[in-house]
Amino acid sequence: MADKTTQNPIQYLTGQKSKKPSPCTCLNMRRSSNALTDVYDRYLASCSVTVSQYSILRHIIYLAPVSVSDLSVALRLDRTTLVRNLRPLEQKKWIEDIAEEGTRNRQLQLTELGRQVFACADERWEQAQADITKHLGDEDAAKLAELLEKIEQYQGH
Repeated sequence: MADKTTQNPIQYLTGQKSKKPSPCTCLNMRRSSNALTDVYDRYLASCSVTVSQYSILRHIIYLAPVSVSDLSVALRLDRTTLVRNLRPLEQKKWIEDIAEEGTRNRQLQLTELGRQVFACADERWEQAQADITKHLGDEDAAKLAELLEKIEQYQGH
């Protein structure tokens, strides 16, 4: 393999030719996350849902009625990011706020249309899960889940 002085710099930086892992754990995680997101998004496309939207719908259906604060804790997303991701779901009439007029805390639940979209997406999500597990194998899929939990809990130092 050519070293960085003889190799095309773009190929060297992107790894486009070799597809070998980077020495950087963070970059490898980002690449893997993007690849996995693409897989789920392809499965969910027939339901017009992204995996991020599916996750929000899934949490709302199980927690409803749920406040934005509680939903952000459950999803482990900051409120600002969550609110930005809720807007398209509200615009598509998949979720609704059922809080009483004049109250500060929103109470979210899925609309009937949102339940239909979720039912479609849930089936496709199950297929994606099964195919990913089949690709990795049960043992590696379990090990991956364990490693991801370990990484999420890591605080540094």
